[in-house]
Amino acid sequence: HNQQRLVEVPAIMRALDPEVGDAVWAAVAPLIPPPDRTHPLGCHRPRASDRDCFNGMLVRLATGCSWEDAERLTGHKVSDTTMRLRRDEWIAAGVFDALEEEALHAYDKIIGLEFSDVSVDGSLHKSPCGGEGTGKNPTDRGKLGWKWSILTDLNGIPIGWAIDGANRHDSVLFTPTLDDAGARGLLGDIETLWLDRGYDSKGTRQGIAERSITDAVIAKQRRNGEPKPKKPLGMGLRWPVERTNSWLSNFGQLRRNTDRSSIHRLAQFSLAIVCLLTAKLIDWRNRWSRDLSPIR
Repeated sequence: HNQQRLVEVPAIMRALDPEVGDAVWAAVAPLIPPPDRTHPLGCHRPRASDRDCFNGMLVRLATGCSWEDAERLTGHKVSDTTMRLRRDEWIAAGVFDALEEEALHAYDKIIGLEFSDVSVDGSLHKSPCGGEGTGKNPTDRGKLGWKWSILTDLNGIPIGWAIDGANRHDSVLFTPTLDDAGARGLLGDIETLWLDRGYDSKGTRQGIAERSITDAVIAKQRRNGEPKPKKPLGMGLRWPVERTNSWLSNFGQLRRNTDRSSIHRLAQFSLAIVCLLTAKLIDWRNRWSRDLSPIR
């Protein structure tokens, strides 16, 4: 039974699909800087494989396990300490930032981003170890948690994001999320922006106006004394971002994050988005590579 479950895991978690992992690694490998070989005695211990370290990071991201368990699940090929050190080296070298940019560019070139209708929303999750960028979650009895805010296109593809503590209101992360997309040069292509009633504030409207977004649909909050609407307020076109939040919540390390630093959470988040985009590109390729010959 245990063997059967181990075989089924890659099918459940696309990040652990060998095809997805191989494709992401092919993009990661050229971005890794060469190791420092300067040693006063001219000798070094054999360096652990970058690929083995990457596999451990991927297992931890998908399952939400500890670094020690990631070492065990990858066959003790590399220690948990080495995985953490290698992750920090890659963060300092900008590997994860370059990786997410390459994945977004590839998706836009092959499939195409749809800016006709975009939406923003936040998502709250656990962070029991606390640390930088965490706060008391108002929806989880005040336990420590973190929040991400993402801007997605019509098909739910993330094009901008920001993170902070769970005690931050969605509207506080709204402008940093837009600015992240703006740093990629994607903000000017937005036609219609959809927001839920949590963004119904003067600050949100000011942020929209300052970024030259001419069409924004914000669900109105019902003020005290106002009559209840005859028809329930619809979701509009906010469902793509809700679906993307669900996709990202399937990553165990995002759902219950044990990092204590914001840069480490951002690296995890970037890697999850890259895995998501890679899986989308593989599905697109498979869609057009099937045998379409007529059935005889």
